[in-house]
Amino acid sequence: MQGTTDGFSYGLITPVAAFLMACLGGALGLRCAIRSLHTDERGRKAGWLALAAIAIGSGVWTMHFIAMTGFAVAETPVTYDPATTLASLALAIVMVGLGIFIVGYRGTTTMALVTGGTVTGLGIASMHYLGMAGIRLRGSIEYDTLTVGGSVAIAVVAATTALWAAASVHSLLMSLAASLAMGVAVTGMHYTGMAAVHVHLRLPGSSAEGAEGGEPAATLLGPMLVGPGVFLLLAAVVVIFDPLMVMGGQAARDPVSQGRQGRGRHERALPGVPAQRAPREPTYGETAEETVSRQAGRSGGGSRGVHDW
Repeated sequence: MQGTTDGFSYGLITPVAAFLMACLGGALGLRCAIRSLHTDERGRKAGWLALAAIAIGSGVWTMHFIAMTGFAVAETPVTYDPATTLASLALAIVMVGLGIFIVGYRGTTTMALVTGGTVTGLGIASMHYLGMAGIRLRGSIEYDTLTVGGSVAIAVVAATTALWAAASVHSLLMSLAASLAMGVAVTGMHYTGMAAVHVHLRLPGSSAEGAEGGEPAATLLGPMLVGPGVFLLLAAVVVIFDPLMVMGGQAARDPVSQGRQGRGRHERALPGVPAQRAPREPTYGETAEETVSRQAGRSGGGSRGVHDW
């Protein structure tokens, strides 16, 4: 017997909320990945990449299960297995982390982007279908193979594009556009995967008739979504006030050290032009002309006067 499924039992509330959480996780993850590219310290680089993986993985997982709160089957209650649901979160973070670290340490070469994007996309798709495996209902779930393949392809393309944006895009508007694009792609991947779902109900009186071993969606998913949701909302504040976000990546270079760079050091010499020292303050008691002449003599100018410069 075919079950009647509904992925929008709460109307547009769940898809819109899911999309916003996917964009939020993508925005935070991209900014953290950009920060990792502007630091050479091994510990800080790994920390930013790990935070990016947690942000993107949590954002995708939160998006998935917010959308799943709107999933219903008319003929049977839908519940979820807690262990499988949490395992899908861990899988998302680990797989996304592998892809993030590949690009973070290998750069934006074609091979690194393809490899990292494929791993990350497969992680997002695996999280989706492992989360679906945690559903408990009076029947079984089957999938249309072609539609599943399409959802996986969307996930891989979205992940590759996001990783490319993290390494190549540094302006505020482009970062926001990349985050929105990632939110659209990940949410589209989810609902494409849900379009492949077919529920076959068990006949009354058959074995394993009930949806035992699970908890209702509101009871289980509500508290489980609080943690990642609060994490992403707090991290959004950091992203908004992140100097890299505001200044388009220029703050990645320490402006203080740049302002002091070259003081007391030789400037880089141009071809055919001898290197010159930075101007010094005049010695007590000497005139400006004497100061210039003294500096010219030290830089190889001999006894050239001020009017020879």
